[in-house]
Amino acid sequence: MDEYARFLPLARIDSLISPVSEWWAWKKHLVHLFRLRDVNAPVRLLVVHGAGAHGGALWPIASLLAGRRIDLAAVDLPLYGRTMTGSRRTVTYEDWIALLVDLIAVEDDGRPVILLGASIGGLLSVEVAARSHTVAAVIATCLLDPTESDARSAMTRFGSLALAFVPLLRLIRGPLARIPLRISWIANLRNMGSDPGLGRLCANDARGGGAWVPLGFLASFMQHPHSQARTKQVPVHLMHPELDEWIPVALSESTLQTLPGPTTSRLLRSCGHFPLEEPGLQDLLNGIEAVAAGAV
Repeated sequence: MDEYARFLPLARIDSLISPVSEWWAWKKHLVHLFRLRDVNAPVRLLVVHGAGAHGGALWPIASLLAGRRIDLAAVDLPLYGRTMTGSRRTVTYEDWIALLVDLIAVEDDGRPVILLGASIGGLLSVEVAARSHTVAAVIATCLLDPTESDARSAMTRFGSLALAFVPLLRLIRGPLARIPLRISWIANLRNMGSDPGLGRLCANDARGGGAWVPLGFLASFMQHPHSQARTKQVPVHLMHPELDEWIPVALSESTLQTLPGPTTSRLLRSCGHFPLEEPGLQDLLNGIEAVAAGAV
């Protein structure tokens, strides 16, 4: 967590507040969550990471919302962060969706919930919200549809060459699905932000982009249609980094147009895929506060 905090603007570092760690048993997993509880806050925010991060990596951003009447939590999804699982080689993208739906349901206390989805956590959060009943809105820094050829080219290190392997995804099952791969071998993590050190940190972090994941997880993600996200109306607020060198803004905007809405879109000024630079960081915080106020 502290390793990621050093990439924040210096003026922000003194504002960071350490979270409390909690654990939740779900199926064969012991799920880790970072929390900063505010029982008097009228709204709850759950931070959902993507494939190159984890709850601790995103906490330096989330903690800047402390004292703004938002009950904060960040989850470590299976294979990432501090979450422990007894069957790493069988985890799929569908498990991520089911876990988040169940977590939201079990923690329902009557307050509206906002999901903040980062990177591939953006469309994941929309799919989860569409299957839940207490999510008031989704904020996404990225809306990457893995079934689109342009998105597949952008998200991998292989560009358009990755498309040649798409027909093989349907063949990944059984022992083949259990083969472990490092996310940093596949994802283009060097483009996380303007500071190359941030990309190196994400790629080498064994809890994040340096994690080993089963081939079956990647295949399940690349083929997931996110059909619920496209059929149920969920308020979605796209807040895409203006200088994202990994995932072009146009890809997120294209996905946003396929959602039934209501939707909004704004750019986070002068920041990269991992929105740690100003003024985009302040844009994100302001946007979250505005969505939270609307949810109340």
